[in-house]
Amino acid sequence: MRLSILTENTASGKFCAEHGLSYYIESDVNILFDTGHSDVFLQNAKKLNIDINQVDTVVLSHGHWDHGDGLRFISEKTLICHPDAFKKRFRKNGNENIGLELSLDQLKEKFDIITSCKPCPISKNIIFLGEIPRLNSFESQTTAFTLENNIEDFVIDDSGLVIKLDEEIVVISGCAHSGICNMIEYAKLITGINKIRAVIGGFHLKYNNQQTQATIKYLKSQDVAEIYPSHCTELDALAAFNEDFNIKQLKTGMILNF
Repeated sequence: MRLSILTENTASGKFCAEHGLSYYIESDVNILFDTGHSDVFLQNAKKLNIDINQVDTVVLSHGHWDHGDGLRFISEKTLICHPDAFKKRFRKNGNENIGLELSLDQLKEKFDIITSCKPCPISKNIIFLGEIPRLNSFESQTTAFTLENNIEDFVIDDSGLVIKLDEEIVVISGCAHSGICNMIEYAKLITGINKIRAVIGGFHLKYNNQQTQATIKYLKSQDVAEIYPSHCTELDALAAFNEDFNIKQLKTGMILNF
């Protein structure tokens, strides 16, 4: 398996960066996981000699602008996501839509859309996780978001991928609004594999607080080989992860091989 960082908050070398996330995954099929919010992912793909036309499936982790507005710049692909990914959503006390710029009807004109709340196999080795059960007591307890009717938005469409590597799994997250530990537990459950090779993506942790420390404790208990918190994982939390795991910062243009 090979994972190329097309969009991240931090740039490396001559690559571009923006607030967003997009990964190109080469396994038994080619997956574009999220698209950031502009055409930066296409610019960086070109610099990496990646032909986006070779993408078999596009996966949208959840319906926030910084993960899905880049969908404006591609078409004629299968798009997999949770059915709630197309809702308009806002920050509390804010009026700006932080959901997707394109509506469901507009996206239907560009993509063959498959929505699923349940785990959805993409290939022999790759599964879209669907809606993540939120079972532990320290993740997804509060939210900064609302829907159009002012109901709190816990981003239930938040999902990710699990990729099977023989007797190990790699878990890939966009933002982990559902909780990265909840996501890992669900990936283990649906694959029947407990050995975790890597966890990659946004962990949605901002501070070195109780939730971050509980997450670190959990990851230690799972003996995860490689940990790559990125994107929406902010400096205080990253510093805490670095102290315990000596992490590597993900930057655009980087390539991870497993």
